[in-house]
Amino acid sequence: MQPPETLAQFWLANVHKYKGSDKIAVRQKDLGIWQNFTLDDEYQQVRDFSLGLVELGLKRGDRVAIIGDNDREYLWAGTGIMAAGAVVVGLFTDVTPREVEYVVTHSDATFVLAGDQEQCDKLLDIKDNLPNVKRVVYWDDRGMWYYDDPWLMGFKEVQAIGRKATRQDDFEARIAAGKESDTALFCYTSGTTGLPKGVMLSHANFIYEAQAFADTAPRRSTDNYVSFIPLAWVVGAALDIAPHIVDGIILNFTEKPETVRQNIREIAPDFVLYNSRLWEDLVATIRVRMLDSNWLNKLLYNAFLPVGYKVADYRFEKKSVPLIWRFLYQLGRITVFQPLLSQFGLHKARDVFTAGAALSPDVIRFFQAFGLALRQAYGSTELTGGAVAHSVDDLKFESLGKPLIEAGMKISPDGEILLTGPGLFQGYHKNPEATEESIFTDEEGVQWFKTGDAGHIDEDGHLIYLERVKDLIELAGGDKYSPQYIEGRLKFSPYVSHALTLGDKSQDYVTAIITIDFDNVGRWAEKNRIVYTTYTDLSQRPEVYALIRKDVEGVNHTLPDSGRVRRFVLLHKEFDADEGEMTRTRKLRRGFLTERYADIISSLHSDQSQIQVSAIVEYRDGRKGTIDTTLRIETLDEVQKFGVLD
Repeated sequence: MQPPETLAQFWLANVHKYKGSDKIAVRQKDLGIWQNFTLDDEYQQVRDFSLGLVELGLKRGDRVAIIGDNDREYLWAGTGIMAAGAVVVGLFTDVTPREVEYVVTHSDATFVLAGDQEQCDKLLDIKDNLPNVKRVVYWDDRGMWYYDDPWLMGFKEVQAIGRKATRQDDFEARIAAGKESDTALFCYTSGTTGLPKGVMLSHANFIYEAQAFADTAPRRSTDNYVSFIPLAWVVGAALDIAPHIVDGIILNFTEKPETVRQNIREIAPDFVLYNSRLWEDLVATIRVRMLDSNWLNKLLYNAFLPVGYKVADYRFEKKSVPLIWRFLYQLGRITVFQPLLSQFGLHKARDVFTAGAALSPDVIRFFQAFGLALRQAYGSTELTGGAVAHSVDDLKFESLGKPLIEAGMKISPDGEILLTGPGLFQGYHKNPEATEESIFTDEEGVQWFKTGDAGHIDEDGHLIYLERVKDLIELAGGDKYSPQYIEGRLKFSPYVSHALTLGDKSQDYVTAIITIDFDNVGRWAEKNRIVYTTYTDLSQRPEVYALIRKDVEGVNHTLPDSGRVRRFVLLHKEFDADEGEMTRTRKLRRGFLTERYADIISSLHSDQSQIQVSAIVEYRDGRKGTIDTTLRIETLDEVQKFGVLD
């Protein structure tokens, strides 16, 4: 028997493996009750739908667009489409009719699946512009009872046609005819820099992705996933559909998008992927709940959280945890950590990921204290989602991790991240020029995807992401640096409220203007018996400069030599939105600030060690006054080595 090559072949192998058993394939909550579907149930659903589409005219290689929320019918339809040798084209549910028209037309889709009445209405609005679409198939029939357009057909109607098909054996024969190089899915880019591009991804791409992530954290056929990441997004297809098909994990579909958190709590999944904002919100929620808890819970929380932090620090430093700390941690795990995590459905999670914006080290350390090792993943649609990720035993706050098995990464001469591996896409549909532009072929004939992101690889082989290459700022010597990365990392410090990095083609190195967090630094000063009067006075204390210097050096450690902060100054005041220095959403107005503090900036890029400024101060009794003060300019030791002041 030939080993499986396609997603449909992997799925069929699992169907035969568990034939006649009660192996759960899918759950979905409906009317408040979780409904179970075995693999045998799923086989019938997929077979009938696939054969029904074939009877209606679906051919091998055809494209079928799907627009709808995550549902069991979405999964079964997608599997049935691939079983017939056709290609799934994913669409997000919030797209406009014109966007639907573009994707359906550009992909040459011959059928469209629509989740509900809202999506059907979009398609009916543009029906005259979709002459190649044979049928629109919907699966949620609420509100559809009085639609009489023959172009529309219910999901169950298609299955009924499939059950009457005269050649039932064709189903498995079609699956057997598939090849790993066949295209499985089109994922369209966001189109922020032009029209959306159709990324063509093969069965081999998705099978690799499932197996590569399983290599970092083994999966079991009894594992539960809650499917709420949009299946039209490559990550949803790669981390929901592919593991379900390849590894047999159980997919749990929520009752509706609004009940995701509640349903996660009920299922307690083994795998969780949240974006950084959700993790941050979760920390805040836990802390608020503990403030409102009874005295005993507060006592236990305050007693064992430091134990969790201590053990987390041992793990981050890759040190063995002493026996006494292991014992105390187990007590904390039983009495505090597991009960708290269970309130959010996270107490069984073995594999937890964060994605999107960089997550504060404080948040990562907090969950590590609870026993959740948050891992970062990085990639792109063109790499079938992920190509780089942390392993559980090799976490670094500032990095994105190392390449997945068989994947590769390197940095181009201009600082761009290049990625390669078995997840590399087949190209952009109908756009060979864009495909050629996005690929770099090296001297050995290896193809690398040009991500457009800037970064570097640290001494441990971890990838450090900076920002988009086009957003880097060039210095006089031709070197580039990332202002957003430096500023964002500096703000991870509890003692820094804002940071403005400086440097352009007229300057040789990077400097920074930093404002301290008055409350946090004030508490730190009082704890260390440092006397101060005003913000201005506190900001210029040598001890405070030493405190902030450590944070600057910590960020510098994650940067390439040419992009490190060489000098900085602690500003005598906070940046103020009322003075036009920030927007109302607290984003810095870079242009305004560089003009307003031109004298300070000039001093930072000279050999001066201080600068005299006038400052408006507000005293505790509400009075305001103007004083002249001297700002100290801190020069890091690295500057001398770098040769800036030679």
